[in-house]
Amino acid sequence: MSASTPARSTRRDASHPVAGGLAVIALALILAGCATGRPPGVEATSTWAGRAIGPRPASNPALKRAIIARANGEWEYFGRQTVVYRGSEESIPHVGYWEDDDPRHSQRVNAYWRAVGQPTLDGMDCDEPWSAAFISWVMQRAGVPQSQFRPAIAHWVYLSAAIDDAALPGRWFVPQRISDYSPRPGDLICSSRGPRRPGMIGGYTSPGMLRGTNTHCDLVTATDGKHLEAIGGNVRNSVSKISVELDAQGRLRTVPRRPWFMILQNRL
Repeated sequence: MSASTPARSTRRDASHPVAGGLAVIALALILAGCATGRPPGVEATSTWAGRAIGPRPASNPALKRAIIARANGEWEYFGRQTVVYRGSEESIPHVGYWEDDDPRHSQRVNAYWRAVGQPTLDGMDCDEPWSAAFISWVMQRAGVPQSQFRPAIAHWVYLSAAIDDAALPGRWFVPQRISDYSPRPGDLICSSRGPRRPGMIGGYTSPGMLRGTNTHCDLVTATDGKHLEAIGGNVRNSVSKISVELDAQGRLRTVPRRPWFMILQNRL
């Protein structure tokens, strides 16, 4: 399709809702016993919902660069599609190749699906959301072991695993609240996407409150403290780079199409 073709609507992540009432109550009880929340602007907090985050891993900037390079390479492969969010406005100043434009790009989506154990799907399966498969493929190809990042067909699966494992020593990816943390290259910024949104209490969520929700994550590739760029799959039917504004403290500003709820910090 030509670059002048209007963008189609983004697919929604498909998942099955599971009752999370007990998880909400459990998290509320945890939070009730905690001290008052940290003030906005605190960087990389050491707890999540009152539970300590484990000691940092050894630094590996080369691997972090490899993750970002993989995402940038796929953006190039799909024709550098760009989506800009400014306030309530969304624009697509450059349209790239879409998932079902031709066999070359459809089969690339098949490579992402293979990373999560779904070898029969490709870009022609337009009703199957592949954004989590894309992130899983990027991590896999960059050299991130499954013990540090769980490949999944839905974002809530690997986010839940990261929350569950955050207290362990040496975890590469740990959760951070939107109000506490300024995202940096290599992090994942996550938003709800669709009718089944994660439950939140005081800016925190839990695996039980994430289960079965519609979510989406993009990989941060660059930031100057005022604006942020991130790359995601299945964004306007392509691998797209999004551009979003940050607030005065360098934190994410929620926009209508990106209701942020969590950041997965990359501690490499």
